[in-house]
Amino acid sequence: MDKISVIIPCYNEEESIERVIKSIPNEVAEIIVVDNNSKDKSAEIARNAGARVISEPIQGYGAAHKSGFKNAQGDIIATLDADCQYPAEKILEIVKYLNDKNLDFISCNRFPLQNSKSINFTRIIGNWFLTTSANLLFGLKLKDSQSGMWIFKKKIFDDISLESDDMPLSQELKIRVATNPKFKFTEYYIPYYPRSGESKLFPIKHGLMNFKALFKLRKQIRPHT
Repeated sequence: MDKISVIIPCYNEEESIERVIKSIPNEVAEIIVVDNNSKDKSAEIARNAGARVISEPIQGYGAAHKSGFKNAQGDIIATLDADCQYPAEKILEIVKYLNDKNLDFISCNRFPLQNSKSINFTRIIGNWFLTTSANLLFGLKLKDSQSGMWIFKKKIFDDISLESDDMPLSQELKIRVATNPKFKFTEYYIPYYPRSGESKLFPIKHGLMNFKALFKLRKQIRPHT
């Protein structure tokens, strides 16, 4: 059986981090919580819940993920947010699909939402706009360019490197893999739950950041054909 590493970036999520860790299947070999300068007890709670906690001093969603990727020992990596929104219970099901279909990367698609309370209308419109922009710029057919749950073979990092230290890393990773002819990429539909705790996402700020990052990335990557 493949060794699975789960990576969870974490910034001030003491209300939910233990529940996320406890929801991960026992078959997962390691759980890495990347503490991204939390001011609360997130790291302590995660450690007590059985996770391996590493610290990433560079603030940002992308920096936390990259630190987790570097430290992961598994053949397959799965990512989750620390706010209970992604279905950790689906990890083994998706890993099986990855292997059965001989895929390299699965990005979990949240749309159409099963629970309308999971994302507000502003974020739904923002996600649609960014996903549509990514598809037009890179010749893709993504349904959810901003999803934070991915399951993939770690060996992809032999052929790609990531730049963003912030929110654009999510779309950057998907685009770099989906446009690379060496890799087999697909999306997999998942439920998406209402958030636990306060959101760290600022829709306008992060939306503009991601939109600008698409054009920067377009200078580096040719559209998929």
